[in-house]
Amino acid sequence: MGKNYKADLHKITTFVFDYDGVLTDGKILLTSDGDTLRTGNVKDGYALQLAVKNNYNVVIISGGYSMSTQKRLESLGVKHIFLGVDDKLSVYETFMKEHKISDEQVLYMGDDIPDYNCMKKVGTACCPSDATEEIKNICDYISHKEGGMGCVRDVIEQVLKVQDNWMNHTAHNW
Repeated sequence: MGKNYKADLHKITTFVFDYDGVLTDGKILLTSDGDTLRTGNVKDGYALQLAVKNNYNVVIISGGYSMSTQKRLESLGVKHIFLGVDDKLSVYETFMKEHKISDEQVLYMGDDIPDYNCMKKVGTACCPSDATEEIKNICDYISHKEGGMGCVRDVIEQVLKVQDNWMNHTAHNW
């Protein structure tokens, strides 16, 4: 792991996540009608919707596509959803330019080679504990959680705590 990871969390305004292998465990179940089913973690979902309610940009850039993925993310309030993407770097760069976000403000969590080029650009690169070695080698932080097992919650919680937004009663609707 590289630079002072915790110090950089103060700069984060935008979370970018891969889907398969980060928000899921990477397994895909195939149904007889050709649909694909994935499993996620409710704690990751809670953290995603909390980040949205705290006005962070939450962006999903994934090579995979399924209507159930789209619906799940929308139900959590995620508005920036890019599925079926072949060139993640192009999508990332276009989004950042359109929204006037600098790379230093971005925490990107990916797990495999398609995430590599984006992760080399961002301020804070993170991955689940079961990411590929190539991805682990460029990360500022490797979560102690595996993909689909709370790694997204781990990084969102750390950022929100550092920025004093984790126990924001308004966002929690207490």
